[in-house]
Amino acid sequence: MPIKNRIAELHDEIAAWRRDIHQHPELLYDTPRTSALVVEKLTEVGCDEVVTGIGKSGVVGVIRGKATGSGRVIGLRADMDALPIFEATGLPYASKVPGKMHACGHDGHTAMLLGAAKYLAETRNFDGTVVLIFQPAEEGGKGGLAMCRDGMMDRWGIQEVYAIHNLPGLPAGAMAIRPGPLLASVDTFTIQLQGQGGHAADPHVTVDPTLMMAHVILALQSVIARNADPVQQGVLSVTSAVTGSTAYNVIPGRAELRGTVRTHDAELRSQIECRLNQIVEGIAASFGGSAEVIYERGVPVTVNAEAQTGFAAEAARVVTGDCGLVALGMAGEDFSFMLEERPGAMINLGNGAGPDLHHPGYDFNDDILPVGCSWFVELVERRMPAG
Repeated sequence: MPIKNRIAELHDEIAAWRRDIHQHPELLYDTPRTSALVVEKLTEVGCDEVVTGIGKSGVVGVIRGKATGSGRVIGLRADMDALPIFEATGLPYASKVPGKMHACGHDGHTAMLLGAAKYLAETRNFDGTVVLIFQPAEEGGKGGLAMCRDGMMDRWGIQEVYAIHNLPGLPAGAMAIRPGPLLASVDTFTIQLQGQGGHAADPHVTVDPTLMMAHVILALQSVIARNADPVQQGVLSVTSAVTGSTAYNVIPGRAELRGTVRTHDAELRSQIECRLNQIVEGIAASFGGSAEVIYERGVPVTVNAEAQTGFAAEAARVVTGDCGLVALGMAGEDFSFMLEERPGAMINLGNGAGPDLHHPGYDFNDDILPVGCSWFVELVERRMPAG
């Protein structure tokens, strides 16, 4: 595979950065050490600008090419935060922070973009400007939205934006992408059911929220099965069910359900939210109780723009010799907020065999670091040719 020679030379250094980040995981926006390391490396390689505090703790680096007459500005994004997971890899560079782990490969994404930054700052073999985006709080904190709300896109005039995400199960070093929807929107809900508790021997004088809860769980399964267009994909999962009592002889006064909703279509997303509220309120009322639904919209659908998907795939074929079609996924990705602001694309990079993302045994494959770095560089040089 035609890895850039200079990037191949930097492989050990980039891997050392990755392992250092891996040993010191930080969550959500609380990334002082990781952000500082990014600033240090961007400054060392000679970025024209390094700006902190974008989206609370995000970092932006700017590299201008040998020429800027094209006026083209491309954003490249990596995520920095880890997960609240106890690592179980037993590796020499395993997390040193109990209960925190880079179990999604963000350490690798950050290291790859830093490696690309070093190459681009050294060569500057492009006509335009590269904006390097290091984002906090991808894992449920809407860090991408925070950076956009801080005016990042307009401040640096970003015209299109790209990202990589590693994918266990895809052969190591292989790349795959798809135009249009790539990953799902991710919403969460909490349903609070209020009844009237009492002695289990006298159910007739109570309003049993446990019974309400059982009917709600079953009825919610009809939303996808009977309200969604069969050609659309959607998930509604109840993942937690608790009541206000643990005693055998007490009917509780309240119960609570929690779950998630995922889809690839904005209209279906709204339809599911509406039907969920209608079903819950109707069932609670029919039993003589009441309900409150707290529905929180998370990340939107991750949508790859058609043209930018083509550019990303073209660069992947140059680097790896091929670019596959990745399956549509029901996971979510915070990069979707940036794709709502500007056309762009996210590409998957194979991590090889091994535990899946968000697993305590997961480990980013350092062998693929040069592939990701080379893809970033190839994309820049092809979109903004210097000649």
